Amino acid sequence: MTAQTDSTQAAASEATRWWRDAVIYQIYVRSFADGNGDGIGDLPGIRSRLPYLAGLGVDAVWLTPFFSSPMADFGYDVADYRQVDPLFGDLDDARGLIRDAHGLGLRVIVDIVPNHTSDRHAWFQEALAGDPAARERYIFREGRGEEPPNDWESVFGGPAWSRVADGQWYLHLFAPEQPDLNWENPEVRAEFEDVLRFWLDLGADGFRIDVAHGMIKAAGLPDVGHPDQSRMLGNDPLPYFDQDGVHEIHRSWRRLLDSYPGERIGVAEAWAPTSERLARYVRPDELHQAFNFFFLGADWNAGSLREVIDLSLASDASVGAPSTWVLSNHDVRRHVTRYGDGEAGLRRARSAALLMLALPGSAYVYQGEELGLPEVLDLPAEFLTDPQLGRGADAGRDGCRVPLPWSGEAPPFGFGECEGTWLPIPPAWNGLTVAAQQADPSSTLNLYTAALAFRREHPALGDGSLTWEESPEGTLSLRREPGFHCQVNLTGAEVALPCAGEIVLASGGYRREGDVVWLASDAAVWWIESEGGPRGR
Repeated sequence: MTAQTDSTQAAASEATRWWRDAVIYQIYVRSFADGNGDGIGDLPGIRSRLPYLAGLGVDAVWLTPFFSSPMADFGYDVADYRQVDPLFGDLDDARGLIRDAHGLGLRVIVDIVPNHTSDRHAWFQEALAGDPAARERYIFREGRGEEPPNDWESVFGGPAWSRVADGQWYLHLFAPEQPDLNWENPEVRAEFEDVLRFWLDLGADGFRIDVAHGMIKAAGLPDVGHPDQSRMLGNDPLPYFDQDGVHEIHRSWRRLLDSYPGERIGVAEAWAPTSERLARYVRPDELHQAFNFFFLGADWNAGSLREVIDLSLASDASVGAPSTWVLSNHDVRRHVTRYGDGEAGLRRARSAALLMLALPGSAYVYQGEELGLPEVLDLPAEFLTDPQLGRGADAGRDGCRVPLPWSGEAPPFGFGECEGTWLPIPPAWNGLTVAAQQADPSSTLNLYTAALAFRREHPALGDGSLTWEESPEGTLSLRREPGFHCQVNLTGAEVALPCAGEIVLASGGYRREGDVVWLASDAAVWWIESEGGPRGR
């Protein structure tokens, strides 16, 4: 093989690394679009709305679990990993969705749940029946007298152990209906490799790996020694999370993914105490991406954001991985509300979007953030069914999972041919529908659409590096080559910033005076130097 051939193949390989700067749209399946009129989102509903996502300008979609499930945790308790739950459709719907998405240039990421199954899974039913081999697939232990085997606590609150009829206890780091698997058991590892192959053969472009940090527990299952362990998540070492042994699992999965054509990827939902520990999940022979919860959790403060960005870029660069940015998802309060709610929260959310999309690497957009949706804080009590609620957590996650408003003046806002939706949509969202925002040039939807189009076209954006520029206190100013600038005003007052080029996009108010832009409070602006790339819109 000649050096020129080697070079050509290397260039081709680099060109296919779509995941290094992809914008991936998270679909919470229950709440995106309803195809059969029962008020619950499903695969046919998603399939009908794929042209919207292609028009928005994202590169891929991540679908939350749609497998057979009793829905104790809305699909994150899986009873059969190879079947679609009838609530969401069937396998033909999954095949059709993947086929249609590919036809529109969209890749499809499937959400896999390897840390635990449903208690209705055939394996766990065999374990409850007392089969010793079946119990070896899970983590069963004798208790300490009438007490659990150790002091571990569930993420949802309360003990992480439940007792069965014969007196043994089983581990569940989440709800009791979600027993943890024993990943020291070769049978478990073989089963999940087969599950991954099943969906890869169906055309899936990769997997978001739920609780990717949780499959291996510390030897001997030692006590933590502290109460209120939920507050330690992602901050302190825990014997049941981020154990070194998880990395061999991810290496084996990477080898499997690499055996398929088309750059199939693995994305870790991993909580780790430091960004350096998080970077271990994306070493060259492990997964492709890991969610950056440090960025999501940063305050609306220039110093906090810059610190997180610098730390993330440095940690990921140390292992040759792209950084991954996310502002919201189905487990956290929507960032419009986190940033202050109301008009102030929306202003900041719009600015945060331009900042995120200007950063090097890949970005995730949670459904509805492109509409500027806030958290719904006043859902009627009879609708609150999140297992996190009432188990010691501060609040449930229902408020960020309210179905999307598509069109019309009243609920269900075109979500489906239904009278009501599984969570009620606020009537006040009549101005936030997709149809209303498509008709408004200044809408958040049109801001996202313009930003994603420009990001795709401009050679400075996506993968690469950034340079911070000097700017007044309380602001951020970054440059990306060639000739692109993003400036954000996080102060409470108008600020003057240098701008020796053409403004191509702004999240809020500004005025121009020569080579200076006066940027309104909580606003962001993109501008390019005269030779910096395509003209703005």
